[in-house]
Amino acid sequence: MQTALEAIGWIGSILVVWSLMQARVLRFRWMNLIGAALATGYNAAIEVWQFAFMNFAITIIDIYWLWRLYREAHDEAVYQVLAVDADNAFLRHLLTVHAKDIAEHEPTFDIDSDAGTAAGGTRHTFLVVRGDEAVGVVAVKDLGDGLGRVELDWVTERFRDFTPGEFVYRESSALATAGFSRLEVLPHPGTDTAYLERVGFALDDGRLVRTVGA
Repeated sequence: MQTALEAIGWIGSILVVWSLMQARVLRFRWMNLIGAALATGYNAAIEVWQFAFMNFAITIIDIYWLWRLYREAHDEAVYQVLAVDADNAFLRHLLTVHAKDIAEHEPTFDIDSDAGTAAGGTRHTFLVVRGDEAVGVVAVKDLGDGLGRVELDWVTERFRDFTPGEFVYRESSALATAGFSRLEVLPHPGTDTAYLERVGFALDDGRLVRTVGA
C-alpha cells in the first residue's frame, strides 16, 4: 500500500513538472490538472496539509482555465479576423519566425509565389488574433471568377488543439468583401479534412469546396 501511494505521489510530481514543458496550452492544463490532483491526494494521505492545499488550489485553477478555454474555443468575441496585405510587416515576421513549422504543414506554400494566380488577381491573407496575440494565418489565392484557393490554414503550436482558422470561414463578410463566392482546398496527405468538413467544406471531384455566404 505504501509503495502504491508513493508511486501516485511520484506520478503526480512528474506530470506537474512535465506539463511545464508543454507548448500547447490545452495539453499543459490537462497534464497540470491530473498531476496536481494526484499530488493533492498523496499529500492528503500522508497529512502534509500545506502541499495538499497548494495542489488542490492548482487543481481548481486548472479546472477554471480548462472550462474557459473550451467555452471560448468557438467564440467570435474572443477571436478576431484581420485582413492584411501579403506584404504586411508583422505577417512577414510571423511567417519567418514559424517558417519551419509552416513548411511541415504546408510544404508547397510560398507567400511570394504567384503561380496560377489569375490575371489581376491577388493573394488575400488573414490574421487570426486572440487579444493582442496572433494565433493563426489563412492565405487564399484569387483564381478569378470568385474562386479562391486556400493555400495556408496554419495555427501556432500554442493553440493547435483548437481551430481558430474557422473564424475566417465563419467571418463570411471578410471573404465576400475580398470578392470570393467559392473556396477550394487541394488536399494532400497532411490535410486535416475532418476540420475542413466541420467548417463547411465538402469533397467534390478530389477537391474540398465551400460556398462563401454573402
